[in-house]
Amino acid sequence: MIVKGRGIARGVASGKLLVSDAPLSFLSGVDPETGVIMEEGHPLQGQSIAGTVFAFPYGKGSTVGSYIMYALSRNEKAPAAIINTEAEPIIATGAIMGGIPMVDRLEVALADLPDGTEVTVDGDEGTAAWDA
Repeated sequence: MIVKGRGIARGVASGKLLVSDAPLSFLSGVDPETGVIMEEGHPLQGQSIAGTVFAFPYGKGSTVGSYIMYALSRNEKAPAAIINTEAEPIIATGAIMGGIPMVDRLEVALADLPDGTEVTVDGDEGTAAWDA
């Protein structure tokens, strides 16, 4: 299945889909050394985003979050790709700086994405694809 959206950060990457219905602040919300979500009360607290296709509604918090995403990339702990409901500048900038393919505005809701399935994100074409 191929779902269209809007390409935000260029590139193509695949990984196991990790879906959250909650926004995330990368500053103090994700450990840049491990890729583990540490935001208190976040539904995915304690889980690693490293190598996943991380789908979440939008980012929140400080602009320093972009640099945390860049640090995740440098430490090889970044998500393989990102899917947002609606990209905002902090996450979009971090994805571009970190070389993380990113799309938003998919034709399906995040809740309808197949959590745990191998997904390919194409930031050039603005698509997400998986075997149905």
